[in-house]
Amino acid sequence: MLKKIIRQATTRILLLAAVWVCLTCYANAQNSKTKSVAAPEVVPDTGKVSLLMPVTVKDTGKNNSGEYLTLQQCIDYAKQHQPAVNILQININIAQTTNLINLSTALPQISASGNLIHYLKQTSPGATTTTTTGSTTAPATSTGSTYGFTPGLAVSQAIFNPTLLYAYKSAPLYVQQAQQQSDSTKIFLVSAVSKSFYTLLLTLEQINVLKDDTAQFGKSFRDAYHQYKGGIVDETDYEQAEITLNNTKAQLKQANENVVPQYAALKQVMGYPTEKQFNVVFDTLEMMKSIHIDTLQQLQFEKRIEYQILNTSKSLQDQQVNYYRYSFLPTLSAFYNYNLAYENNRLPDLFNNAYPSSLVGLSISVPIFTGFYRINNLHKAKLQSQILDWQQTDLKSQINVEYTSALASYKGNYYNLQVLQQNVSLSRRVYFVVSLQYRQGIVPYLNVITAETNLINSEINYLNALFQVLSNKIDLQKAMGNITY
Repeated sequence: MLKKIIRQATTRILLLAAVWVCLTCYANAQNSKTKSVAAPEVVPDTGKVSLLMPVTVKDTGKNNSGEYLTLQQCIDYAKQHQPAVNILQININIAQTTNLINLSTALPQISASGNLIHYLKQTSPGATTTTTTGSTTAPATSTGSTYGFTPGLAVSQAIFNPTLLYAYKSAPLYVQQAQQQSDSTKIFLVSAVSKSFYTLLLTLEQINVLKDDTAQFGKSFRDAYHQYKGGIVDETDYEQAEITLNNTKAQLKQANENVVPQYAALKQVMGYPTEKQFNVVFDTLEMMKSIHIDTLQQLQFEKRIEYQILNTSKSLQDQQVNYYRYSFLPTLSAFYNYNLAYENNRLPDLFNNAYPSSLVGLSISVPIFTGFYRINNLHKAKLQSQILDWQQTDLKSQINVEYTSALASYKGNYYNLQVLQQNVSLSRRVYFVVSLQYRQGIVPYLNVITAETNLINSEINYLNALFQVLSNKIDLQKAMGNITY
């Protein structure tokens, strides 16, 4: 009886083995009928280029001379070559020259003149006539001559003039205003160059990450393909691997294309010639150290360049008010005139006899009634001063909003950076474990795809957060008026 049971069990085992062999052969036959599968695409060399070394990307601005610029070098170059900075430097020189023009009336004014005269009607001998030279009248003795020539020299010196007083007091303010406008542009330039530099570095580092991912996904695709050919996994496994690889390659291609306009944007804000090329270089360790900033600092409006410019405008407006307030004061000046009178009845003998005369004196002018010109201008200047007061109030509110927004963004993104840094480590660990489990046949390939996607997203999100924090730091420094140039 026992022998019979053993024979029956053995028969069933052999029958099951035969059935399994038949099913395997049938499956292989079915596979041979499907469309042929192309060999895995050859993945190009994707060795990572660390940002610790000079970064160069093909067709993205490589300089044959091997010139590499750090962030500070880009800023220094921009301060010397950016058109806006040079224009404002010229404006400073214009303000200084304008002051010299306005103050030139404080120096002695010297003029020379001469009148050649042919008398149509002569006075009787011994009578006196007057000759006019410039703005003054000097006596000249007439001998009843037909011809006359009266050269003269006039010297005047302003002693007191409300217009000259206003020019003297406002002169340093105009230069200060031009300098502050130049400083404002330099602050904007530092911010713009830094952000453009960080944007370019972000794309370059994304390229490095996508290169690593492309190489890894290419390996996964080849493994899945060979496993499928060996009948170990289903056809969809290597197809899903190919989809993931294609998506990563498309992202890598797009990132490489984005580098070109980002280089162009950086060159534009630097004032760098478009026909020349350069590469960027950055120390990753230094970059990580530079993300920190003291968030406990108190906001001081006086440190903002916009606030300083507005204060200078208010000082200039105060000088305008004082000018119209004291414009009723008289103008006082001194003058000296020297004249020569040449007279003769015959023109060839005109210069044979000369009659010199000279005078010195003071000139005073007092405005009595100007049609309410001074009063209306004084009222207008006071109204304009009130506008500046309200603008200062509004500017404080704007600065406070800008500061609180920049601070909130920095704190939020800084915390997000720390969380995403942990996510990168976890994603790499998960991807490593899931890949091992898939090779051992424990989990389906869908888990590998999910782990790969999470790894890419975590790495890209971390890079975005890192450079976002750097940009937020620039915004916060600008809002607090702490950007140095």
